[in-house]
Amino acid sequence: MTTIRLPLEPGLPAELARELAQRVYFVSDTITGFSLVRSDAGEEITAVDVELDVELHANLDGGASVDPAELTRKLNLVTANDLLGQRFLEPKVVWRAADTGPVKDVFDELVARGAAVEAGAGQIGVGEPVLSLMDHLDSLLRALVFEEFGAREFRYPTLITADVLRRTGYFESFPQMVMSVSRLHGDVDSYRGFLGDLAGGGDLQSALTAHSGGFDHCLPPTMCFHTYHQFADGPLPQTSMVVTARGKSFRNESRYRRSLERLWDFTIREVVFLGTPEFVLGARRRLMERAYELVEELGLGGRCEVASDPFFLNDTTAARAWSQRLLELKYELRLPLDGERDVSVGSLNYHEQFFGRSFGIDGEAGEPVFTGCAGFGLERFAYAFLCRHGLDPENWPDAVRAAVAP
Repeated sequence: MTTIRLPLEPGLPAELARELAQRVYFVSDTITGFSLVRSDAGEEITAVDVELDVELHANLDGGASVDPAELTRKLNLVTANDLLGQRFLEPKVVWRAADTGPVKDVFDELVARGAAVEAGAGQIGVGEPVLSLMDHLDSLLRALVFEEFGAREFRYPTLITADVLRRTGYFESFPQMVMSVSRLHGDVDSYRGFLGDLAGGGDLQSALTAHSGGFDHCLPPTMCFHTYHQFADGPLPQTSMVVTARGKSFRNESRYRRSLERLWDFTIREVVFLGTPEFVLGARRRLMERAYELVEELGLGGRCEVASDPFFLNDTTAARAWSQRLLELKYELRLPLDGERDVSVGSLNYHEQFFGRSFGIDGEAGEPVFTGCAGFGLERFAYAFLCRHGLDPENWPDAVRAAVAP
């Protein structure tokens, strides 16, 4: 392991430290750890100290060492494109729950009890009580959506075609998060060649690379993309609609993966609004208010604040993030995990006509419909509940204990 210092030229305002920290691991997969270096006055980030896996770099490109100048170039490219144009705003809090007492991270306890196990990079398997708690929280969200909106529910396939994902703009906005799916070439010679390469303990990765292709499907980063595809290229069946679904979503979180906070493979309860701007904004507001009530009933504390997405490396990155905050297109519902950390368990978004236009979904007057969506991460929601109330059901709210652990 090697540690080197990468200077930032120019330096970055200290207010953007969190934004920078969310991007460092995507600079290079040789980076295994980092810390931000501040000026003496603490007003500026002047460099990043990075820990490097030199052997990994050597395996990837055949070299024996990492080129610090090249890593510095990549880091400064990220700051120039993603961050230097951003104007910092303290996150605007639009709702805050009353504090309900101490909160403690319980992930190590879950692992010790065998209720959580790492199944692979960014993949955590969960058992009881997390499983039943996830299902219960989902049932509360589902009932809320049916009661408030009379939503239609669908069960979508796991895979999404690459062409559909491209219509969403995801490749251009978040290439660092994309997870694609491949398979062996559909030819008997390919199958035989693959088996031959594996014979005698051959390298699996080399064999897959040599004989695979067909990158025409991806793992979906969110469930709502299936909904837009469902109604694509035609009029919306009704003036306005609310659709909900539960399913798996996938995002390459690189080395940012951490306990149940940030997974490559996670479960979402998604709610999609389609119709006029008045309908979509009104529905989003009602869902936010009902979500606040649910959080308070569960005694979880927390807050809802204006947020933005981590757009990646293009000329309009900073402007898009600023626009999201300024127009309040995105809110995050955040719940505490300990005395210092919290996690977003819900994202509530307004897309204006972006997806209506991208997918050719027309409203009554023939114009692209307006859309919005809300996604609630069930692993995170259950995890935040356990960090607040502990693993012993005797300390849970009565209604939850009766439903999950009678």
